Amino acid sequence: MKKLLLLFLLVSNSALFSQTMLSSFPLDLKKTDENIQILNVENKQTHDVFVFAASGENITILKYNSALFFKDQLTFPKTVNKLLVGYSFGEDGNPYLYWASEDFKNIIAVKYSLENKTVKMVKFDFPSIPNYIVTNFQENNTFYVLSKYEDQQVLIVHTFKNGIVEKKEFDFSSFDFKNRNAQLITFNKVVDENPIEKIDADDFTPLDKSAQKSKIYLKNNHLILTLDYNTKNTHVFDMDLENQTIKEKSFPQPLIDKSNNVSNSFLVDDKLYQINANKYVIVAEIKDYNSGQILKTVSTLKNDTINFKNSPLFLLTDSRRPVELKKTGDFLNRLAFLNIGLTAFKNKQNTFITIGGSPKEEEYYNIYGNFPQTYNSQSVYFESVLNNNLDFIKEPQQPFAADNIYYFLGLQKRAAFQNIFKFKDYYILGYYDFTSKQFIMRKFNDGFMPEENTNPIINKAVFSKPTSFGEIKTR
Repeated sequence: MKKLLLLFLLVSNSALFSQTMLSSFPLDLKKTDENIQILNVENKQTHDVFVFAASGENITILKYNSALFFKDQLTFPKTVNKLLVGYSFGEDGNPYLYWASEDFKNIIAVKYSLENKTVKMVKFDFPSIPNYIVTNFQENNTFYVLSKYEDQQVLIVHTFKNGIVEKKEFDFSSFDFKNRNAQLITFNKVVDENPIEKIDADDFTPLDKSAQKSKIYLKNNHLILTLDYNTKNTHVFDMDLENQTIKEKSFPQPLIDKSNNVSNSFLVDDKLYQINANKYVIVAEIKDYNSGQILKTVSTLKNDTINFKNSPLFLLTDSRRPVELKKTGDFLNRLAFLNIGLTAFKNKQNTFITIGGSPKEEEYYNIYGNFPQTYNSQSVYFESVLNNNLDFIKEPQQPFAADNIYYFLGLQKRAAFQNIFKFKDYYILGYYDFTSKQFIMRKFNDGFMPEENTNPIINKAVFSKPTSFGEIKTR
């Protein structure tokens, strides 16, 4: 009991002392206002940092320079009664905010000129042909909206930048898609049953996001879509946004003897990490994305010890403290009923891998319609570490900045409208404190304080924590 208390205190101190207050700014937001949205972001070209705080009546913009010194504040009438779904920055450094109707049928881009204190609106309408939004995201000062026709096998990419929208269509009707029973299915069916998750490979991805069967990555003006709807292979499509062409690849999953297997993949650093498992065995494989060459394969049977793990086997129930599973067979039995996934995060020295499963969702019908509900609240996972030679190594793993942020948020119940983003070589947590009526930014680093040497594995942020603003998806 004393050891557990000591560990708790050490982890608590790590979370508290590995963060630094960067700024606080007074904002008068009312708790009763249901229309509050806050974005805290970086202009990737100038490295200025912005806060966009929208209420029912106004939009307040705070601007900080690259050294995070306060530069400017402006408040404009909101002018549009819509949902704030994204942002981008113009060549002059001024922001565009994108406001959408609930059905995403139209988007209004509003440019806010801080120097001239002016507002300019541009309206974009989606085509009248039936379509719906697949996902949306921001990257490289650009706002992307992906949509799909209901009756055509086409993925539409809308790119919003500098007040201009570009539309590119990618036709998947000429490609074959087969389920695990080798039956032909359509691209639309694959995406409908496996919603696309945007992945930022330069940042840590929680396991429940990486466990999605359809993932999309943006790299050098290419959108790379990986599909793991079939347990026999990872189906990959490289969409060139400049030439509007598609290249197809297929990476076979590592073979296992028994059926009823679960599989997935994750792409990072031009390497495709694949995982395949059932109740009897777990196999992980690393392939070169460009050549398809197998770089590494490891496997473990249910009665053996997983020798490539760097942590215990953990069972997580709801938000309780994880408990350790002693036997590989117990881990595999639980994994077989979950959404399997793996996530890989690379720094200069090593690649940190998390392998496990997150709860499945199932559609339940009532008089109000279909609603996804989680029917298994338990998750399992373990962690591994690879060096640059792709050797699995054993070493004490310090917490990531994300671990410290989520632990801090667990202690600070007053933090509302949280935003987390990477800035330089650290992370910034921005949030609103209703008690002090201030918007606060704090800096978080990886690791413990130098005098601390314990392993905080029980607090690893391997699963997403809810925040007030994120990617808006309409499916």
